[in-house]
Amino acid sequence: MPAEDGIERSAILLIALGEDFASEVLKHLGPKEVQKLGHAMASLKSVPRTQVEDVLADFRKTARDSAAVHVDTDAYVRSVLTKALGDDKASNLISRILQGGDTNGIEGLKWMDAPTVADLIRNEHPQIIATILVHLENDHASDILNHFTERLRNDVILRIATLEGIQPEALKELNDVMLRLLSGSANIKKSAMGGVRAVAEILNFMGTANETTVVDSIREYDPDLAQKILDEMFVFENLLDLDDRGIQLLLREIQSDSLILAMKGASEPLREKIFKNMSQRAAEMLREDLESRGPVRLSEVEGEQKEILKIVRRLADEGQIVLGGAGGEAMI
Repeated sequence: MPAEDGIERSAILLIALGEDFASEVLKHLGPKEVQKLGHAMASLKSVPRTQVEDVLADFRKTARDSAAVHVDTDAYVRSVLTKALGDDKASNLISRILQGGDTNGIEGLKWMDAPTVADLIRNEHPQIIATILVHLENDHASDILNHFTERLRNDVILRIATLEGIQPEALKELNDVMLRLLSGSANIKKSAMGGVRAVAEILNFMGTANETTVVDSIREYDPDLAQKILDEMFVFENLLDLDDRGIQLLLREIQSDSLILAMKGASEPLREKIFKNMSQRAAEMLREDLESRGPVRLSEVEGEQKEILKIVRRLADEGQIVLGGAGGEAMI
């Protein structure tokens, strides 16, 4: 079932449950999930009774089949994620999940928009800002950085890139500055956050101009470090590294208008690869749309490309595709 269908059915279920029950469910979801469900519910002007009954029947079946079990949840999570993602990819995710109780206070920042968070933390020490940002989603962190001055943005990015871990003392300082956002317990383990991969993921969401400035600044400090970051980044042209099955899987997730805009800035080899993985009729229609579409702002093209890259990363997180960096490999 496509993700959009699942969101719509979840929205129908919440509406059918009524305001009180729906609000209790939403309390247990994160900002992005609440936003998606909110948009879905708002767009449902009327729902056929048969569709509501179908959703409720599916929910009852799922609830009936999901009998409660008692397991060592930490061990289970470690085992499942490691098997699904491999040791390297799973280790950072596991630390975020299982040590999440140490950063509960940071959840409040996840619900704030980027300008608000930027205003809240811009006057803190750059090391404190870096420590905060590695706890946020990469696209959120990137938006926040775009609201800083160039000097501060470059300083913070450099600190994230060289951040090998977060010591209890650093968390305690963050706790003091951010009004007890973090526990600062002496028993906190060093969290595997920050580093080259974190910076690459953040830069992937940043505008091209700021992205270039940041990388140039890091290159002046440490050319090898800048190159490592570039090697970890996955940009739109890296779609060439996906095999045909990966491209086909991605195309099923992209709206045609978004694809047309994104391909305005694509190289000819990438265009041909995409055409090759469509039906002949669909490829002809796309070619005609590209030719008939007039000049488009570069910012619009880059915006659509970054939206498509978000889909690529979601598919990678779901284990459907495996991505390398700009200098790496990508395979199914």
